[in-house]
Amino acid sequence: MISSDNKKHTKHAQLTKPKGGEYHRNEWSIIGAPCDIIDQLAHDLTEKLHKILSIGFLSADHDASHLDHKYHTQFTDKINHQAWTSEDKPKAKQYRKFFNHLDLLLVNGNHYNGAKQIVLINEKKKESLSKKTDRLTDVRMILLQRSSDDIYDFVMEKLTNEPEVQVFRIDQIDKIANALLKEFQENIPPLYGLILTGGKSQRMGEDKGSIEYHGKAQREYEAELAQKFCNRTFISLRKNQDELIQSRHTKIYDTFEGLGPFGGLLSAFQKEPNAAWLTLACDLPYLDLSTLKQLVSQRNPTKLATCFYNPETEFPEPLITIWEPQAYPVLLEFLSQGYACPRKVLINSDIEMIKLEDPSKMTNVNDPIERAEAEKNLMA
Repeated sequence: MISSDNKKHTKHAQLTKPKGGEYHRNEWSIIGAPCDIIDQLAHDLTEKLHKILSIGFLSADHDASHLDHKYHTQFTDKINHQAWTSEDKPKAKQYRKFFNHLDLLLVNGNHYNGAKQIVLINEKKKESLSKKTDRLTDVRMILLQRSSDDIYDFVMEKLTNEPEVQVFRIDQIDKIANALLKEFQENIPPLYGLILTGGKSQRMGEDKGSIEYHGKAQREYEAELAQKFCNRTFISLRKNQDELIQSRHTKIYDTFEGLGPFGGLLSAFQKEPNAAWLTLACDLPYLDLSTLKQLVSQRNPTKLATCFYNPETEFPEPLITIWEPQAYPVLLEFLSQGYACPRKVLINSDIEMIKLEDPSKMTNVNDPIERAEAEKNLMA
């Protein structure tokens, strides 16, 4: 039956999509030349950048033979590297999990599309390229064999951002690599703050985020600290806390319920998967500006997260942490395996862990005795 109103029916929830293409947040298709030239260019760029960025390459092997064994999937630890072999080709929307940990993915454009394109002007592939202009959706760079080469008319017609398109010779590897690095650095995800106030404060006997150690509710104090470093700052809470927690900051309600801080972080990533999230527990009365300044200044966006080492636990501290966008699918993966512990994710991931000169700044205050001690210390 057709509805009488003209409103478009939406079958699925409208979610914010992660940036990038089919395979990665930062994918560059190299197209317009034979595969051996593309392979060599990808290799040369990786040689220049691999100490700064984690780089992957997506291509195809024309001479690939059938597996010489009957395993459906095989993993082999080669000591210095690891090898996966599978008879299955990933389905659409499944590639990203294989490349999530990378900073940059180079794609052989003869076989796969890429969100951003590097177009090579090579006579051997001119006709082939002319038949693939539908793949030229966001040309960022053009590489010539010789400085005197002309750019094909059908390529020029696709240059929607012509002033921003960079042109190099294919042998100018340093300039090409620097252009890719600059683009990465100019597009580091924005930093958002998330004050975690969704706990039940059972040991304290009252809402820990409402306690005033600095002349205002602790959640507001921390939000104001975070706002000095973040583009935006949010209060994370459970839906049934809405009337209890008043704040001038925008609230993010738990959509992953019953998971504590883990659920609050996932709910924030669901709202904005393209931002990095600075999480702060709401019970950190000793937290100060210099502590956050150190964390933010030492942020490493090429890692899953940047956090402090906690000498008391001898583990990374998960609730004063910057979580990069690549953390979102990893958190979901841990959840699918039955884990909802942010610290466990940090322990088992590639992170930037830094030392804090005064570890007491990370102290949580959970009960009335600890509260009284904190109030006394802060007044001293």
